[in-house]
Amino acid sequence: MTGIGAIVFLLLVALTLGGAVVVAFSHNIVRSAFALLATFLGVAGLYATLSADFVAVTQMLVYVGGILIVILFAVMLTSRIGEVGASNPSMGLVPGIVMMVGVTVLLVTAALRTPWPGASPATPTHTTAAIGDALLGPYVLPFEVISILLFAALLGAVTLAKSEKKTDDTTSAVDWIRK
Repeated sequence: MTGIGAIVFLLLVALTLGGAVVVAFSHNIVRSAFALLATFLGVAGLYATLSADFVAVTQMLVYVGGILIVILFAVMLTSRIGEVGASNPSMGLVPGIVMMVGVTVLLVTAALRTPWPGASPATPTHTTAAIGDALLGPYVLPFEVISILLFAALLGAVTLAKSEKKTDDTTSAVDWIRK
């Protein structure tokens, strides 16, 4: 990767890492949510520069278009989010920095010791047909098992959310009676 491709790749890396740093260290949850958007967009751009078009589009649709929008709506529609102390307290800063330095040293050492082949850049091709064939062919059983697992997790989350709401209703009714 040379020239403009390398510059675009480095800009996307800077966008991804910058967004991740803001998410990790910001005390404002709204700012963290928007930084998460920048991180997701950077990752999608990195996938696109690495000729993984299907993964890039999936990243945009699922994470940016779905999950992040739900997070932003939840944060912005919660009226008393600043009063409940739901911001990121950035606890464990020193262990986090020690872990980050350790992982960085490990990754840089592995990258420097790996004999990288001098391959020429591959011609971009469409990968969606091969992925579709794989999901409906040899990997159909793991794909369905993961689907059922995610559905069970969704049902569990709804059940937990509903049980907490009942507890809150009971508490508020008790408080109302005491008044």
